[in-house]
Amino acid sequence: MSDGTEQAELTALQAALAAEHAAVYGYGVVGGRIGEQRRSEARAAYDAHRARRDALVRAVRDLGGAPVAASAGYALPFPVRDGGSAVRLAARLEERVAGVYSDLVRAASGARRADAAGALREAAVRAVRWNGESVAFPGLAERSAGQAGAAGTTPSASASR
Repeated sequence: MSDGTEQAELTALQAALAAEHAAVYGYGVVGGRIGEQRRSEARAAYDAHRARRDALVRAVRDLGGAPVAASAGYALPFPVRDGGSAVRLAARLEERVAGVYSDLVRAASGARRADAAGALREAAVRAVRWNGESVAFPGLAERSAGQAGAAGTTPSASASR
């Protein structure tokens, strides 16, 4: 692998890791507001994102990088006050994660590319389960919409102080 290819892969891995940090945070919010009937679904997604996050930390280290740290807090894209807004946040988190994994699919090769494609698929399926809608090319439509922030959240201003 050339240095440029390896650097592009490391950059995409770091972006995916940042998105997973944000998703883990976001699902903490979702879990606090989601209705009882969907709580186990939110917990399963939270656990899946934690596992992906931990795997990405190892992958970044394998390429000689220092894994990007989670922010202390993240600004949510909208207020989450009830179960309905928690479901919308969960869908947004998954859509954003899918977008970041689409970048990793493009940058990676071999087993890491297959893992990224699997993560993209899982996020797309969870997004459909949360919002009941799908897109033709998960991860790409979200990127073209110009949405900022990894996984639907942005580090809060107070978190960076």
